[in-house]
Amino acid sequence: MSDNKLQEDSASPMLGRRKFINYTALAGLAGVAACSEKPSTAAPPVAPVPAAGGGDHAASVHLKPGELDTYYGFWSGGHTGDMRVLGMPSGREITRIPCFAPDALVGWGITNESKKVMGTKADGSLRYNVADTHHVHASYKDGNYDGRYAWINDKINARVARIRLDYFVCDKITDLPNVQGFHGIFPDKADPVDAAINYTTRVFCGGEFSIPLPNTGSDDASQYRSLFSCVDAETMEVRWQVLLDGNCDLVATSYDGKLAATNQYNVEMGASYEDMMAAERDACVFFNIARIEAAVKAGSFKTYGDSKVPVVDGTRAANQDPATALTAYVSVPKNPHGVNASPDGKYFICAGKLSPTGSVIELSRVLDYFDGKLAKLDDAIVAEVELGLGPLHTAFDGRGNAYTTLFLDSQVVKWNVEAAIKFHAGDKTAQYVLDRLDLSYQPGHLNATQSETRAADGKYLAVGCKFSKDRFLPVGPLHPENEQLIDISGDKMVLLADHPVRGEPHDFIIFKRDLLRPKQVYTLEDFPHAIKDPKESGVFRDGRKVTVKMTSQAPAFSLRDFKLKKGDEVTLILTNLDKVEDLTHGFAIPNHNVNFIVNPQETASVTFTADKAGVFWCYCTHFCHALHLEMRSRMIVEG
Repeated sequence: MSDNKLQEDSASPMLGRRKFINYTALAGLAGVAACSEKPSTAAPPVAPVPAAGGGDHAASVHLKPGELDTYYGFWSGGHTGDMRVLGMPSGREITRIPCFAPDALVGWGITNESKKVMGTKADGSLRYNVADTHHVHASYKDGNYDGRYAWINDKINARVARIRLDYFVCDKITDLPNVQGFHGIFPDKADPVDAAINYTTRVFCGGEFSIPLPNTGSDDASQYRSLFSCVDAETMEVRWQVLLDGNCDLVATSYDGKLAATNQYNVEMGASYEDMMAAERDACVFFNIARIEAAVKAGSFKTYGDSKVPVVDGTRAANQDPATALTAYVSVPKNPHGVNASPDGKYFICAGKLSPTGSVIELSRVLDYFDGKLAKLDDAIVAEVELGLGPLHTAFDGRGNAYTTLFLDSQVVKWNVEAAIKFHAGDKTAQYVLDRLDLSYQPGHLNATQSETRAADGKYLAVGCKFSKDRFLPVGPLHPENEQLIDISGDKMVLLADHPVRGEPHDFIIFKRDLLRPKQVYTLEDFPHAIKDPKESGVFRDGRKVTVKMTSQAPAFSLRDFKLKKGDEVTLILTNLDKVEDLTHGFAIPNHNVNFIVNPQETASVTFTADKAGVFWCYCTHFCHALHLEMRSRMIVEG
């Protein structure tokens, strides 16, 4: 028996679960050394899952009517291109914030204001109607969330969106030049240039797919590279990029603002999955932020294609001298999927995915390498220990413990970081694995309350399971995913709840509710085209271009009717003059693809062509008043 096997929980029904869970997964990963057990050919049994606990455990997720959750959860929406806001621990979905794809409820992608954020073609149509959001992170101050912004990625179209957390709306979207498969994202936790700045000034973005640079149609393998990008947190402009060997996966940042990192799972630069898993070790690439910014300032960069963004050389060949290196490639086991920063600021942890191991990298040693004090970069790894099959992502409880999902074992494993370091150093009595919990099924992303902040509190852990199988009522071939909530406040993990979610969400963060103070009513002065008095309403014509100005105030629109001519290009501006919290109005025009909302004191506009003669009843689509059904206007289009 290997030393690592000493860490296995002998009471866990591992063999049966591995046969059950891994049958499909192993079929596609034949030959991977870490997955050596043969799947059973018999019908898979239903794996036992621990009960959701009793007493205070169960009561904690069932809130009383009117009782508020103690945490916010920000989830990626996946293919819907939005950000989901949940209350935790109840798991109740409170709202969705549209970003990259149209949203019928609020009129995102319909109003002129949202189109300006999303981006349009010359004809006014949206550039993109699809998205694939994966990762959500928020801005920091003093090592904790500050409630200013959140950011989310679009993997398909290499875009990053910013959400204002005062109004919970997306206000900017930025395209990353020369990037495909934009995956990992993380803001800095401090500014390393000015020690007095202890808040987020940058957002780092990893380009997952290597492409020819420049990408002009030539399939020259020697030109394939990926780019690591830095976006200004305030202007949302791309500051700089780093040229890399291999690709980028996920991203982490240090608490002192000196380092960012991305794990790589394809150092082979393969174009097929067989090639991508040929090497036994891949890398975690560290970026010396101050040196990169100094190189950009000194003009030591190139540009690619039409982009004017400076690109510095972060390839292995150009960074052999630690004294001048911009990047450092730390070797980690096979196809890592995830790099996460411990709350104490000491470590980044990479999980192996195709190796059953987790690697603990000490950040002070990485800095020593850049300063010429560490002769061998791989000595920055202070632990490389077995966790289980298919380790992916890691969260923290602030008490020195890490929690890593095991995709193939369908488990989460709780382990102590310092004990793992002792075990790796030769103390084989150090019991670093503290607990294992069976999940349903194929867990991927996870996060704990306040996990990657200095205020990690170790109360709850949420895990996103990609399969749900027998957990919910069947609804046809497309199954929901299963978000599971776990109590991690004690020595043993306790499963509290299952929550079905429509796919395909990915990562998320969970933080205390008192870190946010969102406004409940807009400020009218924030909208330059606001109609502040119903008397300003009317139809204003400039040839065939017509502007219709109107207000809404329950239970009526300021214009009971308005007249147009067939063929007019119409811009309709609507201001909600109600000041009552929660009193939202909608506005819809039949047969013209117009439906949007205006919240209290908000102004929004739409532009459309009145291409049909007739009378069209415009009506409020958002319930607002006892006379909601009577709240209408008539658009009369003369032929």
